[in-house]
Amino acid sequence: MIIGIDLGTTNSLAAYFTENGPQIIPNRLGKHLTPSVVSIDEKDQIYVGETAKERMLIFPESAAGIFKRDMGSHRKYTLGKKEFTAEELSSFILKALKEDAQAYLNEKVTEAVISVPAYFNNERRRATKHAGELAGLTVERIISEPTAAAVSYGLYQNKENAKFLVFDLGGGTFDVSILELFDSIIEVRAVAGDNFLGGEEFTQVLEQMFYEHKKIDKSSLSLKTLGYVHKQAEICKLGFSENRISKMICNINGEQVEYTVDTQEYEKNCEGLFEKMRQPIKRSLADANIRVADIDKVVLVGGGTKLWIVRKFVSKLFGIIPDTNINPDEAVALGAAIQGAMKERDKAVKEIILTDVCPFTLGTEVVLDRGNDRMENGHFCPIIERNTTIPASRTERLYTVKDNQTKIRINILQGESRFARNNLSLGELVIEVPAAKAGQEAVDVTYTYDINAILEVEVKIISTGKSVRKVIKSQYTQLDDEEIEKRLKEISYLKIHPRDKEENKLLLLKGEGLYEESIGMDRIRIEKALQKFEDALNTQNYTIIEGAKKEYKEFLKEMEEQE
Repeated sequence: MIIGIDLGTTNSLAAYFTENGPQIIPNRLGKHLTPSVVSIDEKDQIYVGETAKERMLIFPESAAGIFKRDMGSHRKYTLGKKEFTAEELSSFILKALKEDAQAYLNEKVTEAVISVPAYFNNERRRATKHAGELAGLTVERIISEPTAAAVSYGLYQNKENAKFLVFDLGGGTFDVSILELFDSIIEVRAVAGDNFLGGEEFTQVLEQMFYEHKKIDKSSLSLKTLGYVHKQAEICKLGFSENRISKMICNINGEQVEYTVDTQEYEKNCEGLFEKMRQPIKRSLADANIRVADIDKVVLVGGGTKLWIVRKFVSKLFGIIPDTNINPDEAVALGAAIQGAMKERDKAVKEIILTDVCPFTLGTEVVLDRGNDRMENGHFCPIIERNTTIPASRTERLYTVKDNQTKIRINILQGESRFARNNLSLGELVIEVPAAKAGQEAVDVTYTYDINAILEVEVKIISTGKSVRKVIKSQYTQLDDEEIEKRLKEISYLKIHPRDKEENKLLLLKGEGLYEESIGMDRIRIEKALQKFEDALNTQNYTIIEGAKKEYKEFLKEMEEQE
């Protein structure tokens, strides 16, 4: 059996698929949520979950939480006398969830689908997969959290065709995904997010308000007292779920200090966080080429969305009441369980097709001609843009920049910065080209990216026709080399440039024929229509091409009827 796991910043949980749909697996304490906290005692015994969370209050120097934010980094957490990476700490959480699942299901569990924030890059995803392996799990798939949530909502709450936005505010991360559901296909249109914005920041606002109102110097407090204040701030925050006024009661240096706050004051102090939220929302809408008015439904996911001020913010922003039919804490785990059922080809979900997008831009390093014989190195040339529906294939033509240049280096990059050095290098290819004058030799660089996180880079030398290729397999991909080659062969049709597809060629020829037969203003109109369609084809973007093709076909029909 494949279980679904939501490895969260503050809480984690697991689910499995049954004949009645996905179900949450309770932990050893009978609860759905396991705090993502690890603690170690003087005998090196490791505690996970609620016990570790309680120990953190008493022994803050031997416990750790919120470590998901450091997945894929080299940061070390010191717990007592031992050091751990974020992925090692995460493996303890995953192992506990696996053991709880085995006890509850009364069978061995070795496979899992694990969710990650949509904006996790390859390094963070690799670290998550490694954490699963350390816990004794075969990670069948890494799935984006908003996508997982959308799967659960899309399958069980939404049968009609619709566009919806998943607003995922977890304990430590914020993600926005725009998806479209039609004919049993859930298509991810765009993702955006912030890996350092979550429910924790809303707790920290209350802490800061408390310190400022009571004129307490935070730096003068012990770790234990700071942990206690943080807990009281968390309790105060949760109190807003049912009341418009909440209270913090803290013991500071032997003195009981009370602080009462209302939602209006709290909301005002959180305006900076709301402003940070607006940026990923704007970005995802722009990338999906969708207006706010086009969104049919907004789905809330993550414990942070239980806050009344967050729900008010979402309602005002989109002008609709968000959907909370599924427990925001559980939606991601339920979706991950459904994805596991898809992997197992469960008959209840086998008709569902899930598409995803490339969360980061893939490209290469280029030299820019600044004029006056000045060349500037180190610039980023995007090839597959972020939020391109995958699988996808794109081609960019690059030229030599020096006389008698005999080599071209393709630095394979992932990221959004215009400077190559600020992006993540995934590998490189060095291609030998015939010596010639600058700009006379060229290569076509084709990137083909698959939903299994397989990137094929193919470089073809225009003058000789010789090709060189490299396949970059993410370390969380389960396919072996033979399966990868088979998959790349299946999607090789994507490498055909849209201009060279028979239907598009036919449409272009029709336009050329009409142009030759026409004169005057008609000829000018036809030329403009042809150019517009050709420009769309050159984007190699399916959505743009389909829209332009529809418009171009209508134009051709109009011109033919006119004749």
